[in-house]
Amino acid sequence: MSGGIAGAAGRTVAAVDLGATSGRVILGQVADGRLRMRHIARFPNNPVDLGDGLHWNIVELYRQVLAGLATAEREAPGEIASIGIDSWAVDYGLLRGGRLLGVPFHYRDPRGSRAVEPVHARVSAAELYARNGLQHLDFNTVFQLAAEGDLLSIADRMLLIPDLFAHWLTGAEVAERTNASTTGVYDPRRRDWDRELMAALGLPPRILPPLVDAGASLGVLRGRAAEVVGREIEVTAVGSHDTASAVVAIPNPGRDFAYISCGTWGLVGLELDEPVMTEAARLANFTNEGGVDGRIRFLHNVMGMWLLSESLRHWYPAASDAERSATLQELLRAADLVDAPVAIIDVNDPVFSPPGDIPGRVQEWCRAHGEPVPSTPAEILRTIIESLAEAFARAVADASRLADHEVNVIHIVGGGSQNTLLCQRLADRSGLTVLAGPVEATAMGNLLVQARARGLVGGDLAALRAVVAASVEVVRYVPRGAVVVH
Repeated sequence: MSGGIAGAAGRTVAAVDLGATSGRVILGQVADGRLRMRHIARFPNNPVDLGDGLHWNIVELYRQVLAGLATAEREAPGEIASIGIDSWAVDYGLLRGGRLLGVPFHYRDPRGSRAVEPVHARVSAAELYARNGLQHLDFNTVFQLAAEGDLLSIADRMLLIPDLFAHWLTGAEVAERTNASTTGVYDPRRRDWDRELMAALGLPPRILPPLVDAGASLGVLRGRAAEVVGREIEVTAVGSHDTASAVVAIPNPGRDFAYISCGTWGLVGLELDEPVMTEAARLANFTNEGGVDGRIRFLHNVMGMWLLSESLRHWYPAASDAERSATLQELLRAADLVDAPVAIIDVNDPVFSPPGDIPGRVQEWCRAHGEPVPSTPAEILRTIIESLAEAFARAVADASRLADHEVNVIHIVGGGSQNTLLCQRLADRSGLTVLAGPVEATAMGNLLVQARARGLVGGDLAALRAVVAASVEVVRYVPRGAVVVH
């Protein structure tokens, strides 16, 4: 899948993939039914506390994106036909006259929580779900907007993070639908903004930009962006919510699968043709988000590898990412050998959301709930792994029941697909075969949507997924021993 990309004038596309902890620029080319990828740049994404709350270091991120694209152009001169941008969901920048107002907040900042009660005083939780089909999370865009205060009175545009980057690159002021669907002010049935809901909440509908689908052209690099990168290159809308791009890269042309896009978060769900906006789905806290080609991602957010990465950061604050990764592998091998009783914690308990001493919070949670308290790092990691596997398995079972949709296999993609202990315990607890990979699902989905838009590959999602299946090897985990029945 990786390797040099040369002699592909106009046939190479570039993915800008912005995650919650890092960003990458990756080149891709489809040839002989396979996608080849080349990693060009990787850079950290570290939030900053400015005193009024936790923010994204958005200007530094943009600088790194431009530098990565400039490197890509130098290494593949004249070959890049398109650039696509994906990122995390819900966060945004406010603009007036094309200028950014303030520094975008980080979704882990608690300000959204303070707006939940005022929002529900205007529109109840049940009515809100009946309109947007969105899982309740305190950091959903609708709550963040309600917490904005005076800035909303002067803003004339809200752009979600990938759309903000596209604006800086091209001047476009639009919203791609997959990310728009995560805001809470979008109707997944009509596939349009819910301006009436905005007005009912006292939020100005004027800030909502026109909507576009994945595959739309957003224009070409302009001004300083074109100068830094080296020339004008087209920017194409992709599944700009990273999970939407990741689901494109599920290596399965059928529809009988559940997926887990496992990175900082674990997004667990199904791909459907229509949203499931029942009261049962609301009470189970399932969400209906847009997918590429008009599909619905019916899913539940579960705390993901954040629990592991933040634990390692707490234990080894001075270590590099590479050192922590090596240490994690050693600890996971030790965790696999733990034979003491293991607690199942609620990984979605809000206590685990802020950065800091995750291991100490795991121990305290176990004490408070009368569960076996892990004492060593290996025992703590085993507790986290078992709890994640249980939460993932329950979410798959719930999704299948709520949507009346048969699931015969679970695909896990993203960084979590490399965690062999997690994948095996998920198979054991779900009673289903788990297929792990690709790791780079988000970038692959981003690249393939661009390639299709440029006419470099054809067909529907099944055709794109056939390219993925031909390009990667997946690891199969089958259930062993006792299976937990849900």
